[in-house]
Amino acid sequence: MRYAILGTTLALRDDGSPVAVGGARLRALLTALALRPGRAVPVHLLVAQVWDGDPPADAPAALQALVARLRRTLGHTAVRSAEGGYLLAAEREDVDLYRFERLARAGAAALAEGDAAKATVLYEDALALWRGPALAGLPDPAAAESARWDTVRTDARRGRIAAALALGEAEHVLPELTALCAGQPLDEPLQALRIRALRDTGRPAQALAAYDEVRRDLAARLGADPGPELRALHTALLSPPPPAPAAPPASGPAPAP
Repeated sequence: MRYAILGTTLALRDDGSPVAVGGARLRALLTALALRPGRAVPVHLLVAQVWDGDPPADAPAALQALVARLRRTLGHTAVRSAEGGYLLAAEREDVDLYRFERLARAGAAALAEGDAAKATVLYEDALALWRGPALAGLPDPAAAESARWDTVRTDARRGRIAAALALGEAEHVLPELTALCAGQPLDEPLQALRIRALRDTGRPAQALAAYDEVRRDLAARLGADPGPELRALHTALLSPPPPAPAAPPASGPAPAP
């Protein structure tokens, strides 16, 4: 059995067919267990995450009944009783969130080694696992580290775009970069990628204007100047490229004797 929690919570059989996990509480319980595959999750933590701070009068009994329902759905061996709680009988690789993490790390390593083509494949495989907000099955996903996983996803998107720029695909990724930067105007590494893409597509004036826009945003919102990466990029934009070497003169016909 595999589990998907990057979006609506799903359970998938080995052949890829989905198992119907009906009811918000049941999906919340599966999400809370899948966050910690193979590890015992204490009853009090499961209650807090499934009922979001508003537990029923007899919370342990209500949780026990919910676990029984989940066992009937997934199979009785899928969820085991453990000391003080319950565990999902699964490996990290069985949960899409942790497959994403492994692939994203491998993509970052490939990019650091200069293999942009390999990094692109790894990043695209990782990002394809996302079907919606992380941990959407929980009543309050923001309280369950959803924001942290969204940050990891943004890092992976940055890495994939950096790999695309290294492969000379600036024109292809520029629309996505523009949309991302509009939503995260203070993300300096992301803004640096957009400025690089504008430069690489032959738009130096737009690249300088984008830098100035970022500089003003940082000053107005944070009272800060651009960091070293943006400043170095700005300096490079202001420096004219070296002139191309002159072509050697064409040789004429040899003089007649």
